[in-house]
This record gives sequence, structure tokens and C-alpha cells, in this order.
Amino acid sequence: MPKFFVNGESINDHTVILSGDNARHIGNVLRGKTGDVITVCDGQGRDYECEITDISKSEVTARIVDIFSNENEPDLKITLYQALPKSDKMELVIQKCIEIGVDRIVPVNTEHTVVKLNGKENKKLARWSKIAEAAAKQCGRGKIPNVDGVMDFRAAIDDALSLDGAIIPYEKEKGNTLKSYVKSFKGKSIGIFIGPEGGFSDAEIEYALSKGVVSVTLGKRILRTETAGLVASVILLYELEDLA
Repeated sequence: MPKFFVNGESINDHTVILSGDNARHIGNVLRGKTGDVITVCDGQGRDYECEITDISKSEVTARIVDIFSNENEPDLKITLYQALPKSDKMELVIQKCIEIGVDRIVPVNTEHTVVKLNGKENKKLARWSKIAEAAAKQCGRGKIPNVDGVMDFRAAIDDALSLDGAIIPYEKEKGNTLKSYVKSFKGKSIGIFIGPEGGFSDAEIEYALSKGVVSVTLGKRILRTETAGLVASVILLYELEDLA
């Protein structure tokens, strides 16, 4: 059943109004017609089963048939602080991490970051937000996870201080495994810092550790930047949440 996200103002006691991209997708891509059933989500954890009653080029009206709680949002809230990778790897990171349950993604500038947006940040954020929405629809999320504006590394570290914990996978870390960290973690929110292709600088690691971020190893093999965040997130969700 196709799923669409709308804001609360588009929903009243009996009907939902879908406009913009949602209406165009229903009319032009799905070839929707009156009587078709769709799922609408308010982004606050509620899903609405709806029957289309009217379609125009700019607007779709649907009658609410049933309302139910969305159970697909993990209790564990993961924020992924992803150093900007080369090429279109950020799109892959956003898509896959949202599919598995990451709550928020923050692109980060680091000392070894090669990518420079040079005034294109707004265009990139718009693209990333669309990818986030599509991924959330595809996997049945109860919200569209936020993709924040780009932060500098130190600002990102300071941002993570509001969470219950934060880790930074580091290839030189040999003793502290992610498994051992999980055993002592009792919180509900956690940040994961992933470096760029060239890794974090020694100064960045030192700053992160000075702020209480915990250095962990993900194993003997060095993972690509677009892989590491996904792996760490899956492990955390498996051990602490609902992937078991």
C-alpha cells in the first residue's frame, strides 16, 4: 500500500488533503483513481488508512478509514554524524541508515574532508531530504528522519553532548570494542561519529575524547566511510533495540 507523509494541518477528523509532490506522485506515477487505498502518516507516529475520493492535477482528497499507531520507530535514537564523503556516497548513507532506523543524520566537515559544497549546501540538503523521505516511505517509518545542515567537527561534538552517549570508531583503537561499550550503555540516545575517506586527524580524536566521546573498534578490518556508520548502527540496534 503506497505511503505518504503530510503535516498535521492536512488532516482533519474525516479527510486528508495531499498536494504538491504527493498529489503528482499519486496521479502521474501511480495512476491513482477514486477508491484506491493509501496510507498517510502525520510524521508523529500515527498512520491513516485512507480511500481516495477525489483527484485533480494539484490535489488529492482521501477519506480516513482507520487510524493506528506506527510501531516502526526504534526506542533507541541514533544520531549519525557522518563526515562528508566523496561523490554521491552521502546519498547511499542517508538511504540505508534511514531504512534500518537511524533517527537523525548530521553531515560533518572534518580536517580530512575533501568535498567542498561551495555554496551548494541548500541544493544538497534539498536532495538529501528527498532521499530521506523516500527511504522513510519505503520502509514504513513513522517519521521522516531529519538531515541537518553541515556542521564543523567541533560543533558536532558539542551537539552530541546532549545525547546519552557518543562513540567514534577509530582504526587505532585496539582495546575497547563496540560490544564492550554496548554492555555498559543504559541510555536511549547515542551519537556515532564516522570519519571521511582519510579518517579523523589525531587532533580531532583527541578533542572528541576530551569531551567524553568513547573511541571504539569495529573489528580488524577497516571499513569504508559509507559502510562504517551503517555497520555501527545495525550493531547498536541489534544489541539495544529491535533488530533481534
